[in-house]
Amino acid sequence: MFRADDAGKLLLRLMLGILLLMHGLHKLVNGIDGINAIVIANGWPQWLAYGVLVGEVLAPALIVLGVLTRPAALVVAVNMLIAVYLAHGHQLLQLTKTGGWILELQGMFFLSSIVIALLGAGKYSFGGMRGRFN
Repeated sequence: MFRADDAGKLLLRLMLGILLLMHGLHKLVNGIDGINAIVIANGWPQWLAYGVLVGEVLAPALIVLGVLTRPAALVVAVNMLIAVYLAHGHQLLQLTKTGGWILELQGMFFLSSIVIALLGAGKYSFGGMRGRFN
């Protein structure tokens, strides 16, 4: 029987995973020099910059597939909090010229990942809906 909530979970997973994965693949192909610079400028160890690849490549891929979905979604949420702290903190209360929140993309990624962590992957996933971490 078709369940609309499972289809909704699939669409949410695909939306978040694919959109965030595009950012991660760009960094994978073009390097993370900019991330390295931001991490070092904030006094953090340089190796932490590679966390962006976990948060924007590995975790979104797991979310799309529906494998270890809840932990992957939490990784994305933490990744977004760190990204806002390191690179966008000064924009937290700013609006665009058209009145939108300047960090709406980051906010959408963060809140979508929290929703996925709460709801799980659903029926249409490789991990299945019965797994503890799905």
